[in-house]
Amino acid sequence: MSLVEQFNEYRSRMNEKILAADNLIIKRIFNLDTNAYQEGVLDVKAKELIGLTCSLVLRCDDCVKYHLEKCKDVGFTTAEVHEAMGVATLVGGTIVIPHLRRAFEFWDELTKS
Repeated sequence: MSLVEQFNEYRSRMNEKILAADNLIIKRIFNLDTNAYQEGVLDVKAKELIGLTCSLVLRCDDCVKYHLEKCKDVGFTTAEVHEAMGVATLVGGTIVIPHLRRAFEFWDELTKS
C-alpha cells in the first residue's frame, strides 16, 4: 500500500470511529472544517493553498498531507506547491524543515502517475 493509500485508509477509518462516537462538539468541528473550505469570497483553490501553508507552519503532518492531496485535486502544479511550501518554511522557520521533507515525499507520491 502506498504512502497516500495508507494515509487515506487510516484517516477514513479513524474519522468513522470519531463520528460514530456521536459527540456534538466533534461533529460541529468537523462540519465547520468542511464548510470553511467551500467556495466563498475566496475560491476553493485559494483556501486549499492557505490550508497547506498554515498546516506546514503549524507542523501538522496529517493536515499537510490532506491539503496536499486537495491541492493536487484542484489543479496546483508542483512548482506552485513548492513555492507555497517555501513561503510556509520561511514564515515557520527551520523547525518546519522536517515537515517539509515529509510534504515533498507525499507530494512526490501523489504526482507519480
